[in-house]
Amino acid sequence: MSRLELVCASANPDKVAEIAAILGDRVTLLPRPAGVPEVEEDALTLEGNARLKAEALAAATGRPAVADDTGLEVDALDGRPGVWSARYAGDDATYADNVAKLLTELEGVPDVARTARFRTVAIVVWPDGREVVAEGTCEGRVATEPRGSRGFGYDPVFIPFDGGGRTFAEMTAEEKHLISHRGRAFQALAERLAAVDPA
Repeated sequence: MSRLELVCASANPDKVAEIAAILGDRVTLLPRPAGVPEVEEDALTLEGNARLKAEALAAATGRPAVADDTGLEVDALDGRPGVWSARYAGDDATYADNVAKLLTELEGVPDVARTARFRTVAIVVWPDGREVVAEGTCEGRVATEPRGSRGFGYDPVFIPFDGGGRTFAEMTAEEKHLISHRGRAFQALAERLAAVDPA
């Protein structure tokens, strides 16, 4: 059986590297074509945003496309930043800007109340409209200050419950992929894709 080729909808090199590492040799991940414009992520759910991106790339390239959307849901903030995680501190926010805003909003909140989860929805859409969807979550809490130098986004302040007290940024990539939201979502996606005809 030939290997499934997927166009990656993300233009974020950090995210593309993680997806490629998690999927390994089960699929061939093709880069997002430079000429394809950014997709406006204006859906109100993670699945909706992931679908918008995958549909746009499938339509533009005529190939099946893979996309995901991820949100950090903090219980003390009523689920924020959630679907707005990547642009929590504004449309042009850096990772550090988003982390700083999150920590400011959680000032004075005790550890026991800093529970949160990362949620990722991964999706593959074919040009004919077929799709495969998978979700992954990772429960944990938000640290009071950044720790570690690996990863990206909120990794320096997210402590997964099954990570031995370390933030994602204090783990190796391999350790993170085993328990992370994105790792779980794309592992589940890969298992579902294994039953799909790659044609």
